[in-house]
Amino acid sequence: MKPLSLASRATARTDPLTSDPESVSPERLPRVARLFFLVPRRSPLRWTLALAAVVTSAAHVPVIGPHLAEAPYMGALFIVLTVACGALAVVTLAFDAAAVYSIAVLTCGGAIVGYAATRLVSFPMLSDDMGNWLEPLGVVSIIAEAVVVGSALLALAPSAGTPAHR
Repeated sequence: MKPLSLASRATARTDPLTSDPESVSPERLPRVARLFFLVPRRSPLRWTLALAAVVTSAAHVPVIGPHLAEAPYMGALFIVLTVACGALAVVTLAFDAAAVYSIAVLTCGGAIVGYAATRLVSFPMLSDDMGNWLEPLGVVSIIAEAVVVGSALLALAPSAGTPAHR
């Protein structure tokens, strides 16, 4: 077997596609990726976000059954949102990295857009929702989802105490 030259050794150590276990350690990730995925932000807003995510999840439970009967695609989306928000609450409290806050913005921001869309446009099998902006559980959901989005955006905002500025 031919010995590796210095150049090929350096390439073998830095190539992320090698099977070298060193190449997948967290220290080998770019700093930005480490900050986004692996560094907890320890934001006090994680508690607010977690509570609002639980409220969002709970507000959708009573409407899953009727929507599965009336518009199965929307019932399935409510199940996904309910599980996702419950998971967000747990994960945010356990490990609040920037990636978790970003997922919270996308998840609850998407739910807000979906609510508005069903009120503005007639969806298949959901035409009775059009214009019904003040449906009680819908209002609770929108408020809780807005709190999740706002908390997550504030937690993502750079400040003197975040790891990005150390």
